[in-house]
Amino acid sequence: MQQAEFKALALANEINLNSIAGHFGIDKKFKWEEPLVLFDNHLKGIINSPEGKAVYIFSFGSLVCINCQFHEITDILKYLKKIEPGLNIQSTFNFSDDYKLEIGSEQPLSLNYEYMTAPELKNYHREIVATVLAKSVALERIEHGINLLLDAIEDKIDHLEKGRLNIPDNRLAKTSAQILRFKYNTISYLMLLDKPDIAWVSEEAEEFFLNLSELFELDDRYEAIRHKSEILMDITEVFTSLTHAQRGTRLEWMIIILISIELLLSLLEKIF
Repeated sequence: MQQAEFKALALANEINLNSIAGHFGIDKKFKWEEPLVLFDNHLKGIINSPEGKAVYIFSFGSLVCINCQFHEITDILKYLKKIEPGLNIQSTFNFSDDYKLEIGSEQPLSLNYEYMTAPELKNYHREIVATVLAKSVALERIEHGINLLLDAIEDKIDHLEKGRLNIPDNRLAKTSAQILRFKYNTISYLMLLDKPDIAWVSEEAEEFFLNLSELFELDDRYEAIRHKSEILMDITEVFTSLTHAQRGTRLEWMIIILISIELLLSLLEKIF
């Protein structure tokens, strides 16, 4: 039975595919939704045994290695880091996923959480598995970030319950920017509502993509992130309104105090 082992990693918010492609002599301008594929001929000199191995690199910051050992993935990442310095290879395996493709089964196509089996290898199997895995680990990275942001917001709510509200404008702006970044990354970078090019021209490939996406719950996880980001924006708007109201109240009291002082000074001047 023929096997292909996939290892997906989330490295950054964005990867410049054109820069990496140019380094490997690939004369092509990549569209946002297209992955850059490095085959065994591109991996010569980077790893010792590149035969039967490949690397899919996606614009939205994910990388998927096929049939690569741990040390080979590390060597590939170090090499790519020299081309694209923005790649985060220090905590590379924090957001990762594994999947296995088994070909040669007498049974019909079967999808499971950790592997899939198929009687024969289709030309779209590898690309679609790599695409779904890449989106899944990128979602995991975003889920982690937005959960950290929710924890930080919870601390601010605890302060508010105690009647303390002393959040600077720059911190509120930074929090709002982080939330908007999560929403932008989810919609624009991952393009969860888009299908790979091959799924547009083949009904069989489209069905395979939709089934695998459902298995990894891409749509449900996307909706959960969108819902959390909207809640965070609502909370941030409440904090902003309360902060501005508090600042307005302070300003009104300062004006009242200044007017009172002026009246008192005028009264004292008349008396003396």
